[in-house]
Amino acid sequence: MKIFLDTANIQEIKEAAQMGIIDGITTNPTLLAKESGKELQMIASEIIHLVDGPISLEVLSQKAEEMLEEGKRLFDISHKHVVIKVPMCEEGLRAIRMFAFHKIPTNCTLIFSANQGLLAAKAGATYISPFIGRLDDIGEDGMVLLENLINIIDFYGYETQIIAASIRHPLHVTQAALLGSHIATVPYPVLKKMFHHPLTTKGIEVFKQDWEKFIQSSN
Repeated sequence: MKIFLDTANIQEIKEAAQMGIIDGITTNPTLLAKESGKELQMIASEIIHLVDGPISLEVLSQKAEEMLEEGKRLFDISHKHVVIKVPMCEEGLRAIRMFAFHKIPTNCTLIFSANQGLLAAKAGATYISPFIGRLDDIGEDGMVLLENLINIIDFYGYETQIIAASIRHPLHVTQAALLGSHIATVPYPVLKKMFHHPLTTKGIEVFKQDWEKFIQSSN
C-alpha cells in the first residue's frame, strides 16, 4: 500500500520525505490556508521538489467548465506530478469526465458512500477518496465503506485507485492496508505515531543500558 502525506506544510513534507516512505501528497483548501504568506504555485513547486509522486491540488470552482479551466492551470504547474482534486457532486462528475478526455488525472474527494465512489470511477476518476474518519465521527463505520469500494473496484476491474482519506489514527492505516486499499493519505501527526510502540522504546533503552554496563565492565 502506498502512503501519501495529507498536508501542505513544507517542513512536515521535508521530514517525512527524508524517511523515504512517502509516495505522494494530498492537499485541500483548508490545509493550504494554514500556509499563509505563500502562493499556491510556490507551495506546489516546493512539494514537487521534495516528493516525486502525485500531488493533489483541489479546484474551488462550482461549475464543471470552470473546474476544467481552473484544473488546467493547476495541471500546468507540473504535468508529471499534479492531480486535480474534484469534489463529489454532479458538476464534479461532469468535470472528471472532461478531465479524463484531456488526459488530466483526477482525485474525486469527499466520498461518503459506495454509490458515490462507483459513479466517480465510472466517470473516469484516477483516484477516489473515501473519508473514513469523518464517517466514524458521525457514528458510522468508515471501514465498511472502504471495504465495499475495494470490492466494487476489484470486481469490475476499474483502473481507479482508492485513497483511504480522513485518517484519524494508526489503526485506520493498518485496517486500510489489511483491506487492500491502494493508498492511505495520512496526516503528519498520525504518521509520527506509526513509528512508536512502548515496547520498542523500552527495548532501545534496555539495549543502551546493557551496552553501557558492558563498556564499563570492559574498562
